[in-house]
Amino acid sequence: MAKNGYRVMDSDMHVVEPADLWERYIAPDFRDRAPQGLSRHPRDLGVRVGENVFPLPNRSYSNAIAPLMTSQQDVYAEPERRGWDSASQLTAMDNEGIDVAVLFPSRGLFTLGDSSLEPAFATAISRAYNDWLSDFCGGGPERLFGAAMIPPQDIAGAVAEARRAVSELGFKTVFVRPNPVAGRNWHDPYYDPLWAEIQRLGVPLSFHEGGRVNLPQPGDNFDTHMLYHTCTHPMGMMLAVVDIVGGGVLERFPGLTVAFLEGNCSWAPWLLWRLDEHYEMSASYDHPDLKMAPSDYFRRQCYLSVECDEEPAEIVSRFGLEDNVVFSTDYPHADSKYPQSVDRFLELPLSEAAKRKFLWDNCARLYGFDS
Repeated sequence: MAKNGYRVMDSDMHVVEPADLWERYIAPDFRDRAPQGLSRHPRDLGVRVGENVFPLPNRSYSNAIAPLMTSQQDVYAEPERRGWDSASQLTAMDNEGIDVAVLFPSRGLFTLGDSSLEPAFATAISRAYNDWLSDFCGGGPERLFGAAMIPPQDIAGAVAEARRAVSELGFKTVFVRPNPVAGRNWHDPYYDPLWAEIQRLGVPLSFHEGGRVNLPQPGDNFDTHMLYHTCTHPMGMMLAVVDIVGGGVLERFPGLTVAFLEGNCSWAPWLLWRLDEHYEMSASYDHPDLKMAPSDYFRRQCYLSVECDEEPAEIVSRFGLEDNVVFSTDYPHADSKYPQSVDRFLELPLSEAAKRKFLWDNCARLYGFDS
C-alpha cells in the first residue's frame, strides 16, 4: 500500500482494550483485584484500579471532550460495532493509508498510574496487557506490532517483562509514562538495570503520556481541560528529555534509543538550545560525566512524534532534527484527525524528503524495520 506515493508507518496508533481484559488475562493470584475497564458509554476509556478510577476528573473534562466524541460517532461506528477488534484496526489503517502500525494502549495508559502499587501487582497488570496485545496483533501479524507495558514500580519485574515481550512476543518497543514514579528521576541509578536490558534487546524505550493519574504531571494545577491538556503531553516530554539526556542516561547507555511520543516536536530546537546553553554554563560542575552537548546525544539516540497538523514542525529541519521525527495518527482518540490524518500531514509546509522521512524512514529505523 502507498498513500499518494508514500509508505506510511504509524509510530503511535492506539488500541481500545476490552473492559474485561485484566479480569480475563491477569494471573490467578491477582484476579480478585484485577483492573476493570469502565463501560458507561461506548467510548469510555476509563479504568478502575483498586480505589482509584482513572483518568481522574477535572472540572470540565466531560463537557470539553463530549462534543468531540459525539462528532466522532459516525467515524468510529464500525470499529465500535466490532468491539475494536484486530480486523477493525486493519480496516482503519486501510482507510488512513497506513502500511504498518506500532500499537499503544488506551485504558492501559492509566493502569500503572500510582506510585503505591504493589510491585508484583504492577508487573501482573503489565503481563496481562502484553499477553492480550500479543493475541490482538496475531490478527494482523505483518502489520500490527506491540508496544509493551513495563512497570516502573518493580524494576526486576520490568526487566523480566521487557525481555519476555521482545524475545517471546516479538514486540517492537517498551513504554512507560513520562511522569516520575515514587519521586525518582529517570536518570536515577535505580533504573539502570532496565535501561541496560532494553539496550541489550535492541528496541527503543518509548515515553507516552496519558490522562490524569496519581502521578505528577505538568498542568495538574489547572482545573479545566483546555489549560491542563495544553501542558501535559508536550511539557511532560520536555521534562523527560531533560532528565534522560541531561541526566546522563544516554552517556551511560550509548546504544539505547528513546522515543518521546504524542507530545509534539516543534519545541525541541528551543529546548535543546537551552539545555546546551546550560551545559556550557555549568556541566563541568553539575554533570561532568557528559562528554557531548545534550543536543548531540539527542540527535544520536532520540525521536519525537509530529502531529498530522503541526504546522510549526517545519522548524525541525532548519535545526538539524529532520532524522529524529516520526509520524503518528493517535487513532482513535478524541483529538485524532482520522481518517484524514495522512492527508492533513501531506499538506504541511515540509519538503518531500522530510515527509518521506517522517512517514516511513525514521519510523522504520526507530522500530527496526527494513527500510
